[in-house]
Amino acid sequence: MKVKIGVFGSTGKPTKELGDKAFELGKEVAVNGCILVTGATTGLPSEAARGAKEAGGFTIGISPAASEEDHTKTYGLPTENHDIIVYDGSGLKGRNVTNIRACDCALFISGGMGTLNEFTVAYDEGKSIGILSGTGGMTKLVKDVIRTCGMLPGKHKKTKVFYDSDPGELVKKLLEAVK
Repeated sequence: MKVKIGVFGSTGKPTKELGDKAFELGKEVAVNGCILVTGATTGLPSEAARGAKEAGGFTIGISPAASEEDHTKTYGLPTENHDIIVYDGSGLKGRNVTNIRACDCALFISGGMGTLNEFTVAYDEGKSIGILSGTGGMTKLVKDVIRTCGMLPGKHKKTKVFYDSDPGELVKKLLEAVK
């Protein structure tokens, strides 16, 4: 069975630098023979999906919408660069749980409150997590969040968090952790 790696991050229009980093993350997921999972959304996750597709990879999007029409018209989300879109129908926050549970490990690049929500779900679910260092947003806060809120005695023994500024190295670290 192929490893499914989720890429989560800011959904706004990215800077060229962050867009390139997200594209590279997606490409690295694909060239390492893994399946990319995203929220079937815009911004950095979309760039990761584009990178995976251009590298010949397979991508799955988990939509908050109940149908393709709801996905494109109500939420204004794209359908390109995904081989499969699952229309979860549970809204944005409900979709975040499905997103995390659909992947074996999770990568985070920049991001705001929604991405932080995905991170906390991944952390509580015991997923191996990769943080693309130097990308700003919620990734700057992760160490403090873990230190302040996450390290309760006896909890989260399986959760491993890796940090790297190089997309290829970060993907390799995650793959070693899930094997």
